[in-house]
Amino acid sequence: MMLSRRTLLQSVAALGAAGFTLGTAACTTGEGVDLDGGGEGGGGAGGAVLTAAIAGEPDQLDPHKTTAYFSFQVLENVFDTLVEPDDNLEMQPALAESWETSDDQLTWTFKLRDGVRWHDGSEFTSEDVVYTLRRIIDEELGNAYRLAAVETIEAPDPTTVVITVSQPAANLLAALGGYKGMAIVQKANVDSGDITRQPIGTGPFKVGNYAAGQNITLEANPDFWGGAPDLGGVTFRFISEGNTAQTALTNGEIHWTDSFEPQQLQPLEANDNVTVGNVPSSDYWYITMNQQSEPWGRVEARQAVAYAIDRAAIVQAVSFGTAAENQLAIPRESTWYVEHNPFRTDLDRARELLGDGPGGPVRFLATSEYPETVTVGQILADVLRPLGFELRIETVDFATWLDRQSAGEWDMLMLGWLGNIDPNDFYYNQHHSGGSNNHQGYANPRVDQLLDEGAAETDQDRRKQIYGDAAKIIADECSYIYLYNPAVLQAWRNDVTGYETRTDAAIRFRKAGLQA
Repeated sequence: MMLSRRTLLQSVAALGAAGFTLGTAACTTGEGVDLDGGGEGGGGAGGAVLTAAIAGEPDQLDPHKTTAYFSFQVLENVFDTLVEPDDNLEMQPALAESWETSDDQLTWTFKLRDGVRWHDGSEFTSEDVVYTLRRIIDEELGNAYRLAAVETIEAPDPTTVVITVSQPAANLLAALGGYKGMAIVQKANVDSGDITRQPIGTGPFKVGNYAAGQNITLEANPDFWGGAPDLGGVTFRFISEGNTAQTALTNGEIHWTDSFEPQQLQPLEANDNVTVGNVPSSDYWYITMNQQSEPWGRVEARQAVAYAIDRAAIVQAVSFGTAAENQLAIPRESTWYVEHNPFRTDLDRARELLGDGPGGPVRFLATSEYPETVTVGQILADVLRPLGFELRIETVDFATWLDRQSAGEWDMLMLGWLGNIDPNDFYYNQHHSGGSNNHQGYANPRVDQLLDEGAAETDQDRRKQIYGDAAKIIADECSYIYLYNPAVLQAWRNDVTGYETRTDAAIRFRKAGLQA
């Protein structure tokens, strides 16, 4: 999905092929919270309410239609998927307790858990799974591309779901459970329209009070299939200003936050009452050029930019050194990582590649919702000036940014992607000639062939080789000029127990507690 969790938490998320929508960020000063659990939402010993500060307000709570990262921070605790990633991003049972594939790898049979109930007490069955997946496909919702290989979805009995695919689909589990955009939803909740503000899920918490512009309170689900949470609930407050969130955490007004800037990491780490989570993420940031705009249709011109930039300087400027430089998309910590570093900072080589090609003005598309895009634009302006290019930074709101990206009204831009698990998610839609997010217009028949092969290959070692080969070509030809993988930065009071920062940045409070 398109990145929008901030390294600078001023932005909203952009998810996948459906396009992107800004979340509404609201700044509050915060109210005191009873850390013993007697505050809003109730709860006594073992049932305290944890207060979390996130950087903006969800646009809506329908997991299939929201495009705001702030929505998914909440929905991670409300909905379930058939399978879900563990701490190592390997798919594990969730609503499906087991599954098997046919010998030809074309039929997947999922056995659902017995006794799972929706938050309203009604029974969860296989028909809910069929409805959910058919809704995504039939309504051509943003994640429909993840189910492109699916031919049929059937429910032969209340606890069995059978999915047939047109070709072996090694990434099907990741597609079904990689993030809560694939959550299983209740038809009645959708039909009533309540899902946008009062969603009914099967997860560890259910939505209680929603005070627009202020907070959302979740209440513990005592019947959660994974065991009742220790917390009595979670209140998500919307605090977009990092200093305000940091002060609230330091003063004990909140228990948890990710709404702070990288430069605030050191004072948080020095606070004896605070624990800081700082782990590498599976996100990546990149620069790309519109290949329909001269001179970027020439691979040599794109490579010249790759030789001109200084990744270390960019990483320091946008993340205060917390991000990891990378010339491919997949981070070093992933099992799919391959080593490939074709470029170094070399202005002479950049000039050689440009030759007598034209310089001139370059429209760099930036957005204030992603301040790092403006920062990198300023760095690029200095870098490209000696090569004869005049970088003109055009800063627009994110909605306009998205429209202009789709319309091709740009020469160069920077952004990122988050939430990727399977290698297909890192490369196919962005670099296949038929990819729905290939806005730069890249096309290479060999890359298409490799990406198609990788999607169907079931042997993991062979898949890694295929995607590694494709990734190296993509990097060498600068479809994207990859920059770095950011860190996931979070902080919480020491009386919070059972919480860990995850590399996919999923905020799971199901096992968290508060010491009395």
